[in-house]
Amino acid sequence: MAYDLEEQEQLATLKAWWEKYGNLTTWVLIACLAAYSGWQGWKYYERNQAAQASALYDELQSAVQAKDNAKVLRAAGDMESKFGGTVYAPMAALVAAKSSFEANDLKSAKVQLQWAADHGGDEFKAIAKIRLAGVLLDEKAYDDALKALGGDVPAQFAGAVADRKGDILAAQNKLAEARAAYQAALDATDKKNPGRQLIQLKFEAIGGSVPAAKGAA
Repeated sequence: MAYDLEEQEQLATLKAWWEKYGNLTTWVLIACLAAYSGWQGWKYYERNQAAQASALYDELQSAVQAKDNAKVLRAAGDMESKFGGTVYAPMAALVAAKSSFEANDLKSAKVQLQWAADHGGDEFKAIAKIRLAGVLLDEKAYDDALKALGGDVPAQFAGAVADRKGDILAAQNKLAEARAAYQAALDATDKKNPGRQLIQLKFEAIGGSVPAAKGAA
């Protein structure tokens, strides 16, 4: 009998709690289940997007091998419009830019490089900026080339950006500014980097002076 009374009291307590909090609990549970379902759905969507983007990237690479720049550009355009949020998109833009450059289609090369600079991750943005500035330098669009190099870049690209600035400024015959840019490039480039020697040659060609290494005779 005592057990029955205790059980009835527990049931009464539970009923009172449910009447007070049951509706809220139900909505919280529904929200949690919806969030979990949404997260699972998003992960599936991401995997599906990546798989499709990978297949399209393979198609783009095949077009590159065939030297079919028109097909390369179509594949890159599809990648950017349909899979712009994947890592394959800026990769495709850089590949398409190189293909266009080699096909002497500088307009398309610049479009692809600008897309990568605007939409890629930090590393892709830096690479695209440096290459875009190089194309603009060849076209003697010096102000646009310097503008393309604006903004922050990851530390590992600081030397390459400064080097490209030096090239642009030297082409404008702004030698003092070019020397400063080349000096910044040397300061940011590891001494073991094989590209450092070329920077030094350009620096010295416009009157720069690199201090002799310590201990040199």
